[in-house]
Amino acid sequence: MVQAYILIQTEVGKASTVADFIAKLPGILHAEDVTGPYDVIVRAQADSVDELGRMVVAKIQKVDGITRTLTCPIVHL
Repeated sequence: MVQAYILIQTEVGKASTVADFIAKLPGILHAEDVTGPYDVIVRAQADSVDELGRMVVAKIQKVDGITRTLTCPIVHL
């Protein structure tokens, strides 16, 4: 199992809508709208890094109102 934080920038005024929509997608543990350089922070999980990448590209990046994402896989050193 792979988990990651996905940092999302949205169009102005879209953060809450984006967070609500993404929170309902399979594999999403949490989706919160926040303040700062990113508008939404998501915690997601998938069976593999490849599946995580497909989730981000095929599902999350296609959500209306998203302008940019940054995926940060969680590591345990």
